[in-house]
Amino acid sequence: MPSSVVSIDDSLSTNSAHSYDSDEEYRLAQEEWEESLAQLSQLVSVVLLPFFGKWFGRKVSHLAYARYLRLGLGKAFLFGRA
Repeated sequence: MPSSVVSIDDSLSTNSAHSYDSDEEYRLAQEEWEESLAQLSQLVSVVLLPFFGKWFGRKVSHLAYARYLRLGLGKAFLFGRA
């Protein structure tokens, strides 16, 4: 009969081991998530921001050049017509 009885210590040790595994898996998943966010942040700062900055700069430069051709380079160009 004693072989079929599970002691309290055995059940606690298996629950705590399972809890430890779960905590370890959660920690690893959290580290992977943070690493993925860091990679996404690097992608945005290295690829996307320069691309859109270049595109936006070209759009603004066309507007500035058109204004320069229309007004010339002087007070009206810098401060607008009064």
